[in-house]
Amino acid sequence: MFNLSEIAPDVYRISVFVPQINLAFNHFLVNDEEPLLFHAGLRGMFPALREAVAKVIDPATIRYIGFSHFESDECGGLNEWLQLAPQSQAVCGLVGAMVSVNDFALRAPKALTSSETLNTGKYRFRFLPTPHLPHGWDAGLLFEETGKTLFCSDLFTQGGDREPLATSGFIERCREDLITGEGGPFSGATPYTHHTGAILKTLAGYQPQTLAVMHGSSYSGNGERALTDLATVLREVLGPAES
Repeated sequence: MFNLSEIAPDVYRISVFVPQINLAFNHFLVNDEEPLLFHAGLRGMFPALREAVAKVIDPATIRYIGFSHFESDECGGLNEWLQLAPQSQAVCGLVGAMVSVNDFALRAPKALTSSETLNTGKYRFRFLPTPHLPHGWDAGLLFEETGKTLFCSDLFTQGGDREPLATSGFIERCREDLITGEGGPFSGATPYTHHTGAILKTLAGYQPQTLAVMHGSSYSGNGERALTDLATVLREVLGPAES
């Protein structure tokens, strides 16, 4: 089962909740002349995602498939999408292409640097490298510059089956999830480095109006403030202890 919601103009959140781990897996379809899917999803979720996408567009018309980093819930179903949509192509950063996607994908990805943009018609996307945030050397986020939507991957994670779009109480949920997760099986999923604050400050400078979040509610409002607040939360919860 899935939940389908439009969280910004032409941006559809497809959420699959897994009660066994109390976590939602969200995928985002951007309906444009050349449609883009952000998060290919786990391979086992492919049938549900295909059904959800079909409620908006013909799944075979997907042109681009984006994700933050090489991990099963981000791109486990990538090759299924590449087979279904004959004109489709993965979109990722240069590091991700070189270390994983070139070898894994059925056909070569479109590797982007931060100086490039990807146009899909009405919308324009920029890949923002964010090494080790939220995970991995290859990590990066997509920012849609026209509608100012930041596709956040695992940043702002909130457990539970949340409402599609939040406008308040968002950061408090993220803090709670980080605190309760420490010491559990997913403890340490988000590394904290001396670059973390600077990366979040750079992301905040893009002043997103919508934050498309992979686990939990997405957010509509002052994205610059939310990213600045997240930097504080991560430093307080994950940062080095004061000596």
